[in-house]
Amino acid sequence: MVVSVLEEMRIKGLGVIDDAVVELSSGFTAVTGETGAGKTMVVTSLGLLLGGRADAGYVRVGAQAAVVEGRVTVEPDAPAARRAEEAGAELDDGALLVSRTVSAEGRSRAHVGGRSVPAGLLAELGEELIAVHGQTDQQGLLRPARQRQALDRYAGEAVARSLAAYQETYRRLREVGTVLAELTTRARERAQEADLLRFGLDEIAAADPRPGEDVELAAEAGRLGHAEALASAAAAAHTALAGDPADPGGNDAGTLVAGAHRALQGVSGHDPAVAQLAERLGEVGILLADVAQDLAGYADGLDADPLRLAAVEERRAVLSHLIRKYAEPAAGQDGTQAVLTWAERGAARLAELDGDDDRIGELTAERDALRATITEQARELSQARTEAAKRFADAVTEELTQLAMPHASIQVAVRQQDATPGDDTAVEIDGRAVALGPHGADEVELLLAPHPGAPARPIAKGASGGELSRVMLAVEVVFADAAPVPTYLFDEVDAGVGGKAAVEIGRRLAKLADSAQVVVVTHLPQVAAFADRHLVVEKTSDGSVTRSGVRSVHGEGRVRELSRMLAGQEDSELARAHAEELLATAARLGHRTEP
Repeated sequence: MVVSVLEEMRIKGLGVIDDAVVELSSGFTAVTGETGAGKTMVVTSLGLLLGGRADAGYVRVGAQAAVVEGRVTVEPDAPAARRAEEAGAELDDGALLVSRTVSAEGRSRAHVGGRSVPAGLLAELGEELIAVHGQTDQQGLLRPARQRQALDRYAGEAVARSLAAYQETYRRLREVGTVLAELTTRARERAQEADLLRFGLDEIAAADPRPGEDVELAAEAGRLGHAEALASAAAAAHTALAGDPADPGGNDAGTLVAGAHRALQGVSGHDPAVAQLAERLGEVGILLADVAQDLAGYADGLDADPLRLAAVEERRAVLSHLIRKYAEPAAGQDGTQAVLTWAERGAARLAELDGDDDRIGELTAERDALRATITEQARELSQARTEAAKRFADAVTEELTQLAMPHASIQVAVRQQDATPGDDTAVEIDGRAVALGPHGADEVELLLAPHPGAPARPIAKGASGGELSRVMLAVEVVFADAAPVPTYLFDEVDAGVGGKAAVEIGRRLAKLADSAQVVVVTHLPQVAAFADRHLVVEKTSDGSVTRSGVRSVHGEGRVRELSRMLAGQEDSELARAHAEELLATAARLGHRTEP
């Protein structure tokens, strides 16, 4: 059941395409034409709709921007529809409208369902809607990592569960190994750090500073160093306020204020304002008396003891030494408080360093336990891959039989990687030292035996270009059965193929279109003949400007296009007869009627 269909694309100002509407079939659509650039732009436009990288070079010369718009029919509960709605997009009569604009300056904008969105959202939707395959994908299939990914994808949940558990253990094992390596290789440095911390903590403990002590001692040193001047000033101030006992007739502030108070108090009953002033003078008198008394007590309490001053300065020197060595400037902290903060942190760090031996023991035990666990997980993962490899190889081999390679067979070799000498991450599996990686201990390789009796060789060495195309198509068809994608785009996947093999590829693509939408850019008439819809990219030129358009052909127009593809001559009677025969064969083998 097809859950989504890319109905059409509109392309404006993209490369050689000025303005074209590409109407696609819900089944099998073939795209052909003389101009390779025009067909490339059709693939490029779809890539832009899928969140591909924008490039100002895509914009047609003379155009301000390149615009690609697509209309995709989706089921309301499809993952792509739900993700689009999460981004604020709206469906239009069950269809999702997607657009991408690239300006001549290289700026890019994307819209989904009438809402401006990041290009990354298009890539997310593309993963759910369309699988694109071309010549670069064939080269990717040659890489062992890509082959492992293909097998894991086919195996599905059986491998996914084991791989997830393995990767979690592998991550923790790497973390533990990193910490252990640091603790053991930096043992000398850490011992030196611990010695310095102990010395500092002992020095601070011997001095035993108090928070704020340096501030208090600075104030005390100031008093002791200027005791005579302070006493003289206090005595003079006391005399000015309270008078000199040796001079009873002298004028002092207290006597003068008292006289002023008495003068006003005598007439205060005649005016409330005067009464208020008299009251204030009374308060001043009381305040002067209190200050005079405090001055007398201050002067009596002053101590000009030089021994005490020497002791204070000596203590200040000790604290200054600690502050210079250990205090780090911090807001709201005095010197001794900063020293005590350093001591607190130093004690915590020293406890950590002193506990390294215990920690090394704990981590070593954890590492050994993790290695035992991951050994079993790697074995289970290899077993799951090996079981899936047999099914995967049989399924791909069966598909190759349908693609005119009836005697070829695919094998999927699952091997463990041998550890290099001295590799401390290696584990022992079945008596062998095996290297571990982030995806397990396995190397996966696709082997092709083109005919009985021939040795199975890696597809990179044993497959021709045409055979590699068919192997990749077979792999994708197997994937379609295991985890179908709504739409497949094949960009000249039939390169290097001809004759009967091309007919079989066309028939297999037609069968794939029973469960998914298939779009194929092809140069083979044998493949195009199987399509439900046939699009032709045409190039025109007025001598100065070259343009390409896209039109749908059927009936006579389709026969003429297939004739051109067969013989390079649209009106050749032999080519027309061959084209009509291809269409009849495709209708018979693919169970389709010519549109």
